[in-house]
Amino acid sequence: MRDTVQAEVTMTFLVSQDLSFRIPVELSYDSSDPYAVEITFHLPGDAPVSWAFARELLLDGLSKPTGEGDVRIAPASPEGLSDVFIRLQVGCERALFRAGAAPLVAFLDRTDRVVPFGQEPAACDPVGDLDAELHRILAEDRYAG
Repeated sequence: MRDTVQAEVTMTFLVSQDLSFRIPVELSYDSSDPYAVEITFHLPGDAPVSWAFARELLLDGLSKPTGEGDVRIAPASPEGLSDVFIRLQVGCERALFRAGAAPLVAFLDRTDRVVPFGQEPAACDPVGDLDAELHRILAEDRYAG
């Protein structure tokens, strides 16, 4: 069974030290890919931009700097739950966003109810997927002949 979780939040896009603006962002989680979350940014005048990365990376980034390479997440303050910085990078291009921790925690809590953290391998049922795919192929073969 496939379950999804979605949430809409507002993040601040930090263009420079002097320029920032708030943008709507969609968070999504699909139990068919239990290790990943997807964030879709709706930037003014542009097509939506989506990034997928490890759900655990988002969880860890709430309390400590984490991530290597393209996605890095860190709390804005070392004390308690605060805002979170999310930095995305492609080559030389970087984008920095600031989000409130509360909506991220609420989203992660909802994903944890669908697939508890640490239980992702059980949610990945390759045998069940293989059986379903084999059944589909055999059914197509029956109707093709």
